[in-house]
Amino acid sequence: MSVTVGIARITFRLHDNHSLKGKRKVVKSLIEKSRHRFQVSIAEVEDLDVYQRATLGVAVIGNNSRVLNSLLDRVIDYMESLGLADLEDSDIELISL
Repeated sequence: MSVTVGIARITFRLHDNHSLKGKRKVVKSLIEKSRHRFQVSIAEVEDLDVYQRATLGVAVIGNNSRVLNSLLDRVIDYMESLGLADLEDSDIELISL
């Protein structure tokens, strides 16, 4: 039996944001709504002091890489559909152990 870890790196542009306080509000909403809907681990991983950009990391673990890839795609699509920020870039990586 193999274990697969799925990781997504998602970068958003926050055009109308002008403070770190505003950024925190958007990031918190993206994280909480996505965690609640998909039961995944999410954290802000880069651009911590840049108020117009947010980079989030999402992690999942399982034994079927296709299912994990699909789940991460759905998380990215969901975050984008919330309309809180503009999706700038996303990457998915699957690691089999």
